[in-house]
Amino acid sequence: MNVVERVKAILVTPKTEWRAIETEPGDPAYLFTNYVAILAAIPAVCGFIGVIIFGGSVLGGLVSAVVYYVLTFVIVYVVALIADALAPPFGARKSPPNALKLVVYSATPVWVAGVLSLVPPLAILGLLAALYGLYLFWLGVPTLMKAPDEKSVLYTAAVVVCAIVVLIVLGLIVGMVFHAIA
Repeated sequence: MNVVERVKAILVTPKTEWRAIETEPGDPAYLFTNYVAILAAIPAVCGFIGVIIFGGSVLGGLVSAVVYYVLTFVIVYVVALIADALAPPFGARKSPPNALKLVVYSATPVWVAGVLSLVPPLAILGLLAALYGLYLFWLGVPTLMKAPDEKSVLYTAAVVVCAIVVLIVLGLIVGMVFHAIA
């Protein structure tokens, strides 16, 4: 898989790309090393550079970048587990590999928009990328998880709510750890 071509295809022609993704294996080691590791570095590195450019602490920026990068892998994996676990109540088929592919590739716009972190005030525009990521997730649900079209919105919403809870919990944990260290 060519990462640049995959990014372009999932962003520009997602319906076609989900069908191509469906035929690929969902090997976690491959997805994490050949896609997540590369794209998750964009917001981590750009965020670090943005902190430095705008007068922040080098050490603080570095620690934030590393924590963000590591937590990205955790969040992707946990949300994929949630997406897989929630499949049956929404008439979808359980498939851990497809759930992982769904989460990984629908996160693409968020990671690409991480370049906005070079200018911290622009990072808020990443919310638009997150909304597009939700749209990509919703488009991929019927293809990868075999959810009926009429249940795809509810399935997507349920996964998003659970993902938000995961993000809040992880944020609280990280906040407590940083507070204890400081």
